[in-house]
Amino acid sequence: QVQLVESGGGLVQAGDSLRLSCVASGRNVKNYNMAWFRQAPGEERTFLAAIKWSGTNEYYSDSVKGRFTISKDNAKNTAYLQMNDLMPNDTAVYYCAADLYVTGPRSADFDYWGQGTQVTVSS
Repeated sequence: QVQLVESGGGLVQAGDSLRLSCVASGRNVKNYNMAWFRQAPGEERTFLAAIKWSGTNEYYSDSVKGRFTISKDNAKNTAYLQMNDLMPNDTAVYYCAADLYVTGPRSADFDYWGQGTQVTVSS
């Protein structure tokens, strides 16, 4: 079992930056690939970024490539999502996910999820 806890969300203005954190706990958490998804009201949960357990490979959706950066600190069992130049349509609940084998983009393939953190971007 793996437990994930996200933090770092909040209310920001367009153009601002935020860094989300996802602390993982449980057995062998360093072996898990980590990913970030988001879900806006009335919409499906969508893939944003993923990183291999080793930190050697990163994957991004086209919608955030160049603005968002995923990283992983195995010493702290923590994954991060650095979000720059935020826009109102980035408003959503952001979720961290973990899986031993996959790196996305289907949410159904990930075994473990955090509870989510709200990000609201005002214009």
